[in-house]
Amino acid sequence: QVQLVESGGGLVQAGGSTRLSCAASGVIFMFNHMGWYRQAPGKERELVAVITSGGSINYGYSVKGRFTISGNNPKFTVFLQMNSLKPEDTAVYYCNLQISSGDYWGQGTQVTVSS
Repeated sequence: QVQLVESGGGLVQAGGSTRLSCAASGVIFMFNHMGWYRQAPGKERELVAVITSGGSINYGYSVKGRFTISGNNPKFTVFLQMNSLKPEDTAVYYCNLQISSGDYWGQGTQVTVSS
C-alpha cells in the first residue's frame, strides 16, 4: 500500500515563502513522476510542479519563476519551495505520485497567503 505524507504549509504573508515536503512509503519500485497539484475553492485541481524519475521538471504556468521543485529519488521524497507568494496561491496542495499501478494522492495541506 502506497502512502504519501505531506508537511509544511500554513499561513503566509504575501511576498513570503514556505516549503512543502512529501514522503512516499510502501512498495514502490519506480515511478513515472512525483510532484504537487493544488485546488482552490470553487476551482479545479491544477498542476503546480512535477518531477519525473529521469529528472525532468514541469511547472504550472502561474508558478514558473517563483516555485522550485526538488526531489530525492531513492527516498521517494519531493519538496516544493514556494517564494514570492501571492494571495491567489491560496489553495490545498496535494502531493501526487504516479507509478505503474496508477496515481496516489496525499491528504492535502492548506496554504493560505494573506494580503
